[in-house]
Amino acid sequence: MPISFNTIPSNLRVPFAYVEFDNTRAVQGSAQQVYKGLIAGLKLSGGTANLNQPYLVTSASQAKTLFGTGSMAAKMAEKWLANNSFTQLSVIAIAEPGAGVQAAATITVTGPATAQGSAEILIGDQKVSVAIASGDTANTIAASINAAINADSELPVTSSVSTNVVTMTVRHKGVHGNELTAQVNYYEGEALPTGVSLAITAFTAGTLAPDISDLITAMGEEQYNIIAFPFTDAASLTDLEAELLDRWGGIRQNDGFAFCAKNLSQSALITFGDGRNSQFVSMMGAYKVPTSTWEFAAGIAGLVAFHASIDQPRPLQTLQLTNVLPPKLTERLTLEERNLLLYDGISTFYVNPSGNVALERVITMYQENTFGAPDTSYLNIENMLNLSYLRFDWRTYILNKYPRHKLADDGTRFGPGQPVVTPNLIKAEAITKFRDWESQGRVENFDQFKEDLIVERNVLDRDRLDIYLPPDLINQLRVTATQIGFRL
Repeated sequence: MPISFNTIPSNLRVPFAYVEFDNTRAVQGSAQQVYKGLIAGLKLSGGTANLNQPYLVTSASQAKTLFGTGSMAAKMAEKWLANNSFTQLSVIAIAEPGAGVQAAATITVTGPATAQGSAEILIGDQKVSVAIASGDTANTIAASINAAINADSELPVTSSVSTNVVTMTVRHKGVHGNELTAQVNYYEGEALPTGVSLAITAFTAGTLAPDISDLITAMGEEQYNIIAFPFTDAASLTDLEAELLDRWGGIRQNDGFAFCAKNLSQSALITFGDGRNSQFVSMMGAYKVPTSTWEFAAGIAGLVAFHASIDQPRPLQTLQLTNVLPPKLTERLTLEERNLLLYDGISTFYVNPSGNVALERVITMYQENTFGAPDTSYLNIENMLNLSYLRFDWRTYILNKYPRHKLADDGTRFGPGQPVVTPNLIKAEAITKFRDWESQGRVENFDQFKEDLIVERNVLDRDRLDIYLPPDLINQLRVTATQIGFRL
């Protein structure tokens, strides 16, 4: 039996018992894909982290030290970790747009108060409580609100006051701040004391977005399976989509999937979704969600990373997010409105019976093929994550079992101990691997796979084996439709 050794030479004459190890058959079954997560965000000057450098983050307190308390990056890390403390998480802070402007909103106070009470203000999803005494004037109340905001370093804003008007300014420059929200009396039972009213404007005037080219450079060739991305302007998304497209290609094979959120009206979300078409980005419609869009995106990314690493093709619907506030009951989108969003590349959530935000359907932004024809092949994120795993597992299997093998035609009579592969041998491996995937609930329709599978030597390059794997991906139970035909 002509065994081919790896480290024992064939010309040994020195007597001894030489034994080597070969691990090419050691690993059985499918490979374990260990997910890595990434957050891209902005830091404050007080943070110790360097720009454009990945940092492993395992706690909210560490994130605050690195990126500054109240910073976008720190708040995103906190939200990710609240939903997933197991997946390895890296955070990269990038520079704010130098010529950008911070978004701002105002609170105009009317008084005086004719009764004792408090002003309960929600900025993002963080509450600011301000005590109000009977007789307090509008200017006094405004000064108290300003002091309370500036006393809380966790808030995404700072503030200033002039007479009865408080101006809230987002901590970071950029257009993203225009989607932050502030409101009064969010929780049931809250009310301002008699004689007092607060008029809160929308956040506006934030301009520009960071240049993410340094972020892409900082990512290098590290594979980040799940990415929380806070910048939803056209330029940032275009650059991100181009990078992810290249990463998903057959050469780099550094698959990554990005999660974002957008706080716009239902009609504006439809318009926004129609303008994009990437199978590597998921955009959650965050209309009237108090939690900032960047924190919402981080929470979703963390939740998906946790559950997808367990079972990629299992549907994400009904998974509950931690520390994400829902819109008020009167401001929630209807089923019909959410259904329309799902035809325009926008993912949806719902509020479950316990009052928490839960994933309803998470989709990609892919809607049309290169000719502009409707195409649902990349609609479901579960299919994208499943495809990523299938490629990872097949590639890992081949590289582990056949790292230094020779290639021969079918029918070649070589010794059993020789490291030689043939097309039929690899075809048998593919069929066995399919059965493995089938048992895990990843694929279906074995007969079709076996019939369509192609393994052949390349005509022009005899050192190359070409393989066509045609798995039928398992689907997800989304809708159950039943008609009850009763009789009397």
